[in-house]
Amino acid sequence: MIHVYGIPNCDSVKKARKWLEAKGVDYTFHDFKKEGADTGKLNSWIDVKGVDIVLNRRGTTFRKLSDAEKADIDAAKAVTLLEQNPSMIKRPVVEHAGGILVGFKESEWAEAL
Repeated sequence: MIHVYGIPNCDSVKKARKWLEAKGVDYTFHDFKKEGADTGKLNSWIDVKGVDIVLNRRGTTFRKLSDAEKADIDAAKAVTLLEQNPSMIKRPVVEHAGGILVGFKESEWAEAL
């Protein structure tokens, strides 16, 4: 089973879900706004993909952080920030039998799924 994690009104998540539906791929959706972000999942995603892939530094939520919060972000600090601010998770995150995808890149998804 494919698990998609994100925020429903996010443009990347909308594109990804539309792509999955067009391909007839079944998936479950986890809404970060309603269901939050799981510490274990965040740790796992960062272990596999790295902080720089999972943490979205370009969004408004990240830019609003203080300089101290933005400084020296390692895996542990990233998990704490992402738990408190799930909108800073790069979206969507997809768990599938072959691994994890972060962000929507159609060519990458076509190859993986």
